[in-house]
Amino acid sequence: MDGSIEFTLGLSEGFAWPWPIAVYLFFAGISGGALTVALAMRFFKGQTENTPFLKAAAVMSLVTISLGMVCLVFDLTNPLFFWRILVFYNLTSVMSIGVIALCFYMPLAAVVALFALEDEIRAIKQVQFLIPVIEKLRAVRRPVEIATLVLAVSVCAYTGFLISALIRFPIINTSVLPALFVASGLSAGAAAAKMLAVGMFKEDLHSTDMKVLHGAEWPIMIAEALFIFMIAAALFTGNAGMQYASQAFYSGTWSILFWVGVVGIGFVTPVLLNFATGKRFSHSAQAFYLSGACAVTGMMCLRLFILYAGQQYAI
Repeated sequence: MDGSIEFTLGLSEGFAWPWPIAVYLFFAGISGGALTVALAMRFFKGQTENTPFLKAAAVMSLVTISLGMVCLVFDLTNPLFFWRILVFYNLTSVMSIGVIALCFYMPLAAVVALFALEDEIRAIKQVQFLIPVIEKLRAVRRPVEIATLVLAVSVCAYTGFLISALIRFPIINTSVLPALFVASGLSAGAAAAKMLAVGMFKEDLHSTDMKVLHGAEWPIMIAEALFIFMIAAALFTGNAGMQYASQAFYSGTWSILFWVGVVGIGFVTPVLLNFATGKRFSHSAQAFYLSGACAVTGMMCLRLFILYAGQQYAI
């Protein structure tokens, strides 16, 4: 044992990128997507107050990226040597570039969370020691938020670039994958943050922010579906190896995950909840939470499908 950084093959029956990596991709997408949507809306609408959605997105992004890093470290053959990733960099490696982005993103996301939760911090005596920190950083809030927005988008895209470098796997090795991961991250991240905003921070289901977010869901979902179609079409019309990999969409276990989890739960169910049910139900809290849960579940199924089916159908 030389203490080198390697990924284990033991967690998922020989897959080089096992389930902890899929969970990491899921959490990183939720984190980057939630914060991207919240900060973009803050700038677009010129918001100066700390809205419930911004608070929810800040909490969601910090918690999920932390959990994602736990999964990433857990999957190392020698987890105690994770610090080597933070010390030794190779700028020709996608993973090293991603680690650099994460090293900036995580503390900046924490600072954004401090700004967003200022009222809550002032109300809780045990954490009021953070108030002087907030006051000192207030002058750089906007530059911090701009930098965090750029890094949040980068984190979403990075997860796609990370695995798309695997050239033996046609499903994974595509330039469309980073764009797909950004779109799915925005969709699921916004859905998760909306549910937290309503459930924890008492956002009104029919507030202006919720209406804007609801309107943005559909173009993002259409873009996500288009990117999936582009990947599938390239496989069906490509060379022999790509056509072999296209079997993942119509045969075997992973095709069931795709059609039931990604298409059925992730796309069809939210559409039915919004357009095929009565207006009273589609505007209810039950439909809101069910639709959000479907978006998040569909995103996780997509990550699992891409990672596992992509590795199974190697050339």
